Amino acid sequence: MLTVSPMPTPFRPTAPVALTTAQKHPAKPLRRATLSGTVRRRDEADIDMDTEANLASFKRSKVTFDPEVKVRLMEDWTDSEKAPELIREEVYHGIEKYAMGETVGYERIKEIFTIKRNADDAPSPATIKSYLLALLGNASLLKRSCSSLVHAILDSQWLGRDEAFVALYVRFLGNLVSARGSYVGSVLRMLVGSLCHVPSLAGRLPNYPVVRRPQIYARVHTALKYLLQLIPSASSSLSPILTASFPHSTDTKKAHIDYVQNLLKVIEYAPELRPDVLALITDRLVKIDVQVQIDMDDLEDDVKETLAGDDAQHSEERGMIKDYEDDGELEDDDSDTSSVDSDDSIDGEARHLREVKANVEKMDSLLDLMFGYYTPFFANKTTDGSDDFNLLLQQFSTTILPTYRSRHTQFILFHFAQSSPWLIDWFTGVCIAQAFDPARPLVFKQIAAAYVGSFVARAANMTKEMVREVFRIVGANIVSYCKKEEAECRGPDVRRYGDFYAATQALLYIFCFRWRELTINNEDRDEDDDPRYYDFCETTWVPGIKDTLHRTIYSKFNPLKVCSPLIVNQFARLANHLRFLYVFPLIESNKRLRLSHTTVSTTNWTYSHPDRETALTARKDELWLELEAYFPFDPYKLPRSKRWIDGEYVEWKGVKGLDDEDEDADSETDREGEYESDEDEEEDEETETEGEE
Repeated sequence: MLTVSPMPTPFRPTAPVALTTAQKHPAKPLRRATLSGTVRRRDEADIDMDTEANLASFKRSKVTFDPEVKVRLMEDWTDSEKAPELIREEVYHGIEKYAMGETVGYERIKEIFTIKRNADDAPSPATIKSYLLALLGNASLLKRSCSSLVHAILDSQWLGRDEAFVALYVRFLGNLVSARGSYVGSVLRMLVGSLCHVPSLAGRLPNYPVVRRPQIYARVHTALKYLLQLIPSASSSLSPILTASFPHSTDTKKAHIDYVQNLLKVIEYAPELRPDVLALITDRLVKIDVQVQIDMDDLEDDVKETLAGDDAQHSEERGMIKDYEDDGELEDDDSDTSSVDSDDSIDGEARHLREVKANVEKMDSLLDLMFGYYTPFFANKTTDGSDDFNLLLQQFSTTILPTYRSRHTQFILFHFAQSSPWLIDWFTGVCIAQAFDPARPLVFKQIAAAYVGSFVARAANMTKEMVREVFRIVGANIVSYCKKEEAECRGPDVRRYGDFYAATQALLYIFCFRWRELTINNEDRDEDDDPRYYDFCETTWVPGIKDTLHRTIYSKFNPLKVCSPLIVNQFARLANHLRFLYVFPLIESNKRLRLSHTTVSTTNWTYSHPDRETALTARKDELWLELEAYFPFDPYKLPRSKRWIDGEYVEWKGVKGLDDEDEDADSETDREGEYESDEDEEEDEETETEGEE
């Protein structure tokens, strides 16, 4: 700091000096500047040189410096020592001058937020906070031309700083999007990007206390909630960003779990996004599910069982899902065991097996999470769960049902549909309606019929009245179909009548699992009783059951030729054992019937045959023209989430006296056919003749 004495009065002459004529008018006058800034002639300022020297000496003796004061120029000040007022001026003028083409001040401001945190010249926390505060007051100046500065601020490491800085940062985001709506998308993408599995270093910044991952996520949700309250229309922009930011299927299980948990947290303060978010989660679940099924097809059965056992043990050891509100330790688990290493030492088969295990565990964890999410809504006694079940039905119709190879995701519907009798009725009604909807594509109707049969067969909470009612409705639709289309039918054709065969196969499947509910006088019979003492000839069936199946099986459509041989053979053996129907002669005659012949003659599409068929090519043609044994609610194999359907799932129960019989003994009994009526025999012969034609 400078200490300056008062300036002495300059010396001036007391009286003017008389000048000669030559002195008044010189040829080339000499001029010099005076202290007052005026220009005088040399001859008008004829000052004694000694006097000037004395005056200079006098000035130097009076001007002194304080040795205790450190003199520094303004440009030499460090950032940490700048006053907030100076920083505000710097930010304001830097942005203003940048619009006029001067970039020095602008780049200096941007450098504050882009310099590495561990650099020697990194700004102090107080400096960063002061610059952010200055930008907060000048947010309206950040036009589109200042996008590089805005993105530098958005990309800065703010989540790991102290609470005061985070609060200031969130206020800045609010001011920014309020003043400049063009930045809404960028701000939302930055926040949503932080809802994925963030690295642990994000919460370990120099000169700041450690911020754990749950707290990081909480800060992001606070910012999102604040912005959505400030600008409600931002939710329309948030939905596609949530979709685009969903982890890739190859990302780790931890990344998927974190993101889905955060998505469920978002819809707590943005309920308008709930349908979109839940549909997004279901869509990604189905994709992972399909990929797992494709991978499983390449594995042997013993490997599949071992894989399920390993996943169960691994899940228990790792404690797969930790709620993100839990204050667990912040560990760097970015490369958790769900990730697949690119280790060159692992051969291709082992790497593939590891990938399958990772996907199975990932899907198991996500399904367990979603089961837990929906449970409170259906357990709430003050609501009937209709709104939530309606959302599930929408996801079922738009995502799950059209996906043919989905294997486990649909069990969310299976579980919650059994929450009450009227939800069971609702779900089966939707499936039946889609199975017989003429406006639906054929393949969708086939899958819907498979859902009807599989659900009725496997849902333990379905009463016998419900089973009978579904059987009656599906059977009535099949009989009506026969009456309408049979006149034009010239033989079995899965491509033309695929919906009919799918519905018929559903009835056969229901019969195999629920035949006890379809009887009347055997309702009180103990299943453990020896069936050798049963008199099945006296069994009374629910009215219409036998007539419906008889009319369907012996129609021109010949469903036993098209339906899956696995289902047909099981039905034939069981129906024969129960003295219900005898269909083995029809099955034998169908062995001589070529589906390719009837298919070509009844469809408009071109079916190409090789010039000379071999046994292999013929078999492949026949398999292509048969209905696959697809039942969506086959046994649930995921180890962790399986607990949700315990007690709700009907396992296959063999019939005593049937499963223990020798195949040769079965053949002898089948050939007898003592209980078959003459009318049935005549119809069999007629059907066989039609098939040979």
